Amino acid sequence: MAFTVEDYRDLVQLLSERPEWRSELRQLLLSDELLALPEIVRGLAEAQQRAEERLANVEEQLSEIKTAMQHLTEQVAELTREVRELTENQQRIDNTVSRLKGESLEWSYRNKIYGYFGYLMRRLKVVDLSTIDEALETTLTSGEFRDVFRLDLLATGQLRESPGGPEVWLAIEISSVVDRNDVDRAWRRASLIRRAGPLVLPVAAGERATAGAETAACDQNVVLMTDGQAEFWDVAVSAWINPS
Repeated sequence: MAFTVEDYRDLVQLLSERPEWRSELRQLLLSDELLALPEIVRGLAEAQQRAEERLANVEEQLSEIKTAMQHLTEQVAELTREVRELTENQQRIDNTVSRLKGESLEWSYRNKIYGYFGYLMRRLKVVDLSTIDEALETTLTSGEFRDVFRLDLLATGQLRESPGGPEVWLAIEISSVVDRNDVDRAWRRASLIRRAGPLVLPVAAGERATAGAETAACDQNVVLMTDGQAEFWDVAVSAWINPS
């Protein structure tokens, strides 16, 4: 017997009235996969919702981390500034201490010149560059004249090895720690004084000397006086006072 349009309409009417039949009919007509599809879709929807919630949570955490990093960056910048200020303050303190030590050492050499050089020279005394002011001004340029008057200390006497010898001048640069620059200044200013006539020895004096200062003093025949002991004295005398 053929299934007619009227039969189809009767079936539709019955299915609309008997929902349990619709369920049974779906079981017969649809595969297990299709029947499971709504549940799968619901599961996917729930999974997506959970993923979105986790993503929102991650974004919130990232925002918090970003804020924390910003605060950390600001704190590091502040700490860097404070360290820089402390370093600058420490440098100023070190410079002040070095300057005060240098001034104290210069005072010591000025007032105890015999204590430092008496075993090398006799009739030793501290003098002022004004004693050869005219000779210096006549011989030197204005820049050289100003430079030589920045010399820390000047003294005169006779070499003990030459009792009847000529007057010898000591052009002394003083620093708590003698470096190459101190040696260079002693050599340069002694050379300027020598051009004005006096026999002169360049001296770089201090509590201690750097390795660079020792090398420069040896190379330039400059007397290096540290801790009351003179190095390169004989070679300096040979080069500056008794050249062959």
